[in-house]
Amino acid sequence: MSPKHSDKNTNEYRRKFLAQSAAVAGLAIAPGIVLNQVAHAKADADKVTGSTRWGMLIDTNKCSKGCTDCVTACSDENGWGGTNSSETHSSKEQQAQWIRKVTITDKQTGHVQSLPLMCQHCETAPCVDVCPTGASMKRKDGIVLVDKHICIGCRYCMMACPYKARSFIHEKLELQKNNAPRGIGTVESCTMCTHRVDKGNDPACVEACSKAEHGAMIFGDLKDANSAISIELKKHGGEQIRADLGLNTGVRYQGL
Repeated sequence: MSPKHSDKNTNEYRRKFLAQSAAVAGLAIAPGIVLNQVAHAKADADKVTGSTRWGMLIDTNKCSKGCTDCVTACSDENGWGGTNSSETHSSKEQQAQWIRKVTITDKQTGHVQSLPLMCQHCETAPCVDVCPTGASMKRKDGIVLVDKHICIGCRYCMMACPYKARSFIHEKLELQKNNAPRGIGTVESCTMCTHRVDKGNDPACVEACSKAEHGAMIFGDLKDANSAISIELKKHGGEQIRADLGLNTGVRYQGL
């Protein structure tokens, strides 16, 4: 067999495999759930331009250890975990988490910090780089999403993410929310609440933090010098988690 003929057969087999896998993944989505989150996100991706990059700034000095308002708000808004989810699990480790609170302790000083951790919406996103089907994607405005139409559940993106920000759905789900369709056999993570952002609103976590008057989270356009987030970053700075990886994250922290 000639090299050209071999390559042609390999490419044809790969196309068929990906097409069949995507079809199976599509069937995993719960009946009656319209994937409008991804559909709208893609539609809006055609409207947005690279002149905007959405980002988030989190001040750990204002984030108390016992507070989980941002986690609860995300869960309520998107229907994972908590009281607004129909998830059942064989073990606690199977619980999906789009955002979680983590505790960091300085071993030398004993100083303890608490902060929310979610998808960091990297400019150079490892999850996007390793995805074989293009299901992991990044909008022009910097928001990283998962297209569940073509996610085949390979979980390469989960292995590539240095922040452990993605979850894989193992169990059947019911009573989902239209703005956040979910399905067994697919990967999911923080979407920065694109369904809210595209209407001019803050993500649910930021809104909840603001309503509680904690003021620990700021959302805005990192490319707009006059936005609240840009002004705060210029004035007091902000750090990336694992800046050494050179991913240029959309989520920054103060007080680390």
